[in-house]
Amino acid sequence: MSISLFDLTGKIALVTGSTTGLGKGIAGGLAGAGAKMVLNGRNKERLAATVAEFEGQGFDAVGYAFDVTSEAAVIDAVARIEREVGAIDILVNNAGIQWRELLVDVSEEKFESVIKTNLISPFLVGRTVARNMITRKRGKIINIASLTSEAARRSIGPYTAAKGGIRQLTKTMCVEWAEHNIQVNAIGPGYFRTELNKALLADEAFNKWVIGRTPAGRWGDPEELAGVAIFLASSASDFMNGQTVYVDGGLLAAM
Repeated sequence: MSISLFDLTGKIALVTGSTTGLGKGIAGGLAGAGAKMVLNGRNKERLAATVAEFEGQGFDAVGYAFDVTSEAAVIDAVARIEREVGAIDILVNNAGIQWRELLVDVSEEKFESVIKTNLISPFLVGRTVARNMITRKRGKIINIASLTSEAARRSIGPYTAAKGGIRQLTKTMCVEWAEHNIQVNAIGPGYFRTELNKALLADEAFNKWVIGRTPAGRWGDPEELAGVAIFLASSASDFMNGQTVYVDGGLLAAM
């Protein structure tokens, strides 16, 4: 197999929520494989700093600040990106939020906000980008799932519901768009060292549980998602569709 199968030179990739954490790690991997990066976040200062950081590493990157939960904002942003940068070849739906609270205590507003960011926004951005991909008869879409797409934990009910939905949304996108030469797959990360997990990393008991529960015996680093993201964004995965690939140090494989 030629390494050129994984070459993303000349491709344009949009990664939502890519100024920190997993999104930034994935974006860095795609950029390293040759893709021109369209970074996204709502904080304009942080977005500008991330673009500058990528450029400092020799990567081709631009930033677009828009709210992925707003249909109007998404439609406007995608149109501007395609007009000003070029056709989006690769989309990674990464933006997400989290609330840690028992279901009996969580408010409807909080539950809804997690569903809106983690499930509805991938639908909005995915649908908007896919409309253009369908016309061009090509495209790669990667949704970010989770271990909670398969199993549940106390205190993260809204997140679990959203990520379970992502697994099924990925399958539905595949079923409806595969005939247009669009591949839609998902990545399900295990426990990674990110800003979102800062409180968990600082919790001695939880940290010990993660290390003991994960066969690899450690947390993952965001950059360790780059390889599978490059594979799913490249021609190496042209006949892979509707799948969720778990990158979890073996956690789901263990009892």
